Amino acid sequence: MTGPRYTPLVESLPSTVPFVGPETQERARGRPFRARLGANESLFGPSPRAVAAMAAAAAEVSLYGDPEIHALRTALAAHHGVAPDQVTVGEGIDGLLGNLVRLLVDEGAPVVTSEGAYPTFAFHVAGFGGRLHKVPYRGDHEDPEALAAEARKVGARIVYFANPDNPMGSHHPAASVRALIEALPEGTLLALDEAYVELAPEGTAPEIDPEDPRVIRFRTFSKAYGMAGLRVGYAIGARDLIRAFDKVRNHFGVGRIAQAGALAALEDRGWLAHVCAEVQAARAEIGRIAADCGLTPLPSATNFVTIDCGRDGAFARAVLNELVARDIFVRMPFVAPHDRCIRVSCGRAEDLRAFAEALPLALAAAG
Repeated sequence: MTGPRYTPLVESLPSTVPFVGPETQERARGRPFRARLGANESLFGPSPRAVAAMAAAAAEVSLYGDPEIHALRTALAAHHGVAPDQVTVGEGIDGLLGNLVRLLVDEGAPVVTSEGAYPTFAFHVAGFGGRLHKVPYRGDHEDPEALAAEARKVGARIVYFANPDNPMGSHHPAASVRALIEALPEGTLLALDEAYVELAPEGTAPEIDPEDPRVIRFRTFSKAYGMAGLRVGYAIGARDLIRAFDKVRNHFGVGRIAQAGALAALEDRGWLAHVCAEVQAARAEIGRIAADCGLTPLPSATNFVTIDCGRDGAFARAVLNELVARDIFVRMPFVAPHDRCIRVSCGRAEDLRAFAEALPLALAAAG
């Protein structure tokens, strides 16, 4: 009796996930975290109108959701001034990135990203056998010029670029994004991840013709809308590309409750403004806490603040471990030189008080 016959590609891959969740850590620790400040979730919660819509939809959860996601796609199209057939909806940006890679990347296909950038994209590329080419950041920002140059050098199928950026929280103005698009070689698609753009300064998101075949842009309900556990993201792009997603997407992947919640959240502009104001205040408070401890908070266009611990990765890792030991969940960038930092999500007053109490103790213990 034999087991399943895995493909050679799957046999070659490590069994891993891009992130270790806080729940996994809590199970290992045997106790919960006091403050959950590591996953860039919105601790300010979703729109109450969205919660009510999801509660109402729960009564009909015996029914499949609309596989065309018509109401939400139509509303998103109106919100962005595009056509419904220029919008696709999926299980968060992560799920949509997986579909995009499946559409464009086969074994050995060249793909360009930044060293240390959001790891889930690279996870998908590896899973389909693509060949990753990585360029370093320029300081604490992704380097659009280097990304374009590498794409021209290797003939990339996709260039992945997040604006604003995770894990550093930095951002580029719209003009830099437009320049990147213009610098791409023929046949290269820019995957523009705008997960945090609602929280960024005015002028971060460029005007892009949705029919421009050189770019597809991704948005999510996980960050500013406070619905990370729902898994709803969407992409805007040229009709031909959006239509291609129907060849590979999970047509029932966005359930009935998720569709209702996202639609209500999109319509509640007042709640989005409230969350953006809370995030702005929390960024300032995290910066104050860091500075009071002699650390350097980096400018942030996201719902987290990356804090330079002033030394090397080993020291930052020790600080992180000491915070975790004091029941404060945070994360840190993976790649030097950015691993000199820790990354702290925006939270409520009580979350940040707990962080403020723990940070000086963690620094002292880390040595």
